[in-house]
Amino acid sequence: MAASDARAFHRADSAGQAVTRSLLVLGGARSGKSAYAESRAQAHAGEKIYIATAEITDAEMAERIRHHRERRGGGWRTLEAPLDLPEALRQHDAANCVILIDCVTVWINNLMFHERAVDPAVADLCAALKGAKGHVVIVSNEVGFGIVPENALARRFRDLAGRVNQAIAAAAEEVVLVVAGLPLTMKKSPRG
Repeated sequence: MAASDARAFHRADSAGQAVTRSLLVLGGARSGKSAYAESRAQAHAGEKIYIATAEITDAEMAERIRHHRERRGGGWRTLEAPLDLPEALRQHDAANCVILIDCVTVWINNLMFHERAVDPAVADLCAALKGAKGHVVIVSNEVGFGIVPENALARRFRDLAGRVNQAIAAAAEEVVLVVAGLPLTMKKSPRG
């Protein structure tokens, strides 16, 4: 991604249109979606807040989290919200900040594991996103491109993830799909 693409997220374009405030970044595993989202958020001059949804459950997850922290570097305030993501977004949202949420599919998994209702939580997240004062970048996995899972739980997760991504995409002003590290803009509708 060119540096000018990242700067465009935070400034008016040459026609003077409003800046995109909410961005959903989708992609498959190891597609480059998190790095792309981080580069877009990094261009913001204000406070940078990273809301992590992952919990350390084993050594492999600890290594993934360490890798993400190293790649982001300094200058970020990291918060953990494995379950109460909408509340965390509302609590830390401010006009002078950018919030990066990584990632929605891990959050869905957490909700399912803790037997919490997904649909009301997603509606609450979308409402928080639409009401945000600052910039919000949300990362989510696109899990529907693969084969149909063999077990009911995995199929339920895949279906939920697809519906959740649709809801967030409808609420977001910009949606980018990252494939093999290459961003493809799917939607761009700046605030009027």
